Amino acid sequence: MTNPAENNQKPAVCVTGANGFIGTWLVKTLLEEGYSTIHASVFPASDASHLLSLPGAGAGRLTIFSADVLDFAAVSAAIEGCAGVFHVASPCTLDDPRDPHAELISPAVDGTLNTSVRRVVVTSSISAMVPNPAWPSEKPFDESSWTDLDYCKSRQKWYPVSKTLAEKAAWEFAREHGIDVVAIHPATCLGPLLQPNLNASCAVLLNLLQGAKDTQEYHWLGAVHVQDVAKAQVLLFETPAASGRYLCTNGIFQFRDFAERVSKLYPQFPVHRFNGETQPGLKECKDAAKRLIDLGLVFTPLEDAVKDTVESFQTKGFLGQ
Repeated sequence: MTNPAENNQKPAVCVTGANGFIGTWLVKTLLEEGYSTIHASVFPASDASHLLSLPGAGAGRLTIFSADVLDFAAVSAAIEGCAGVFHVASPCTLDDPRDPHAELISPAVDGTLNTSVRRVVVTSSISAMVPNPAWPSEKPFDESSWTDLDYCKSRQKWYPVSKTLAEKAAWEFAREHGIDVVAIHPATCLGPLLQPNLNASCAVLLNLLQGAKDTQEYHWLGAVHVQDVAKAQVLLFETPAASGRYLCTNGIFQFRDFAERVSKLYPQFPVHRFNGETQPGLKECKDAAKRLIDLGLVFTPLEDAVKDTVESFQTKGFLGQ
């Protein structure tokens, strides 16, 4: 496979879910990296105006497409002429999907079969890796871990079920049709909100600052700055040798320790101090994202990610001074 970005000629790319938290940062990063043709696919009737305000979005470089990821024709139109697809959007349901291939993956990927797409970067989640109670307690979690579906179903945790089934279906689909797919698994994403609304991952920090006592037991491995996630997505697209799954987190650590660090940064807020392990048996690891680090990604310090997020909360009125 040739480098999609070789000869200084950046290929046309499509970003699904482009107006969300990660999607907006990805579009911003692609613009900064010199991509001149970006198709931004957004859910019909959702607000995408902030994308057009990003630096460099003018001069025809960014085109907005209205496309539900379950609408085959709309998705096909959005990715037409693109050499790469960054699949950030994902149908999120609280119900157990009856047919994950049909409901979650095929409509978003099938359109690549009749186009010039070379590589699809799928934004999965740590929710496709954990919870996995059978994982050895002495071993840090890595990309070989898959969420235990029976464990989640027995506890009515449908989001990790849907993310896991969706990713497995994507890999199966890629194998059957010869599509070059690589997956990234961000931990809890923090950073400035470029979109107008509050997203779920940043809400974890906001709730913590407001005194929430949720341990995040089922959904936590660590945290990462959203700009690092966007850089990693572009890096994976532009690195021909990249393959498989890539955990994207600035270390693995207990949510208890995250809360303590936030409390020290912002003692004026009622951050709850947790006693004991919030993630029983979780093995800490500073370089958990070694696969990305080996490709050259340098992670933003966690404290900076927290500060950037809190400043954004205050600017947007989500949090008092």
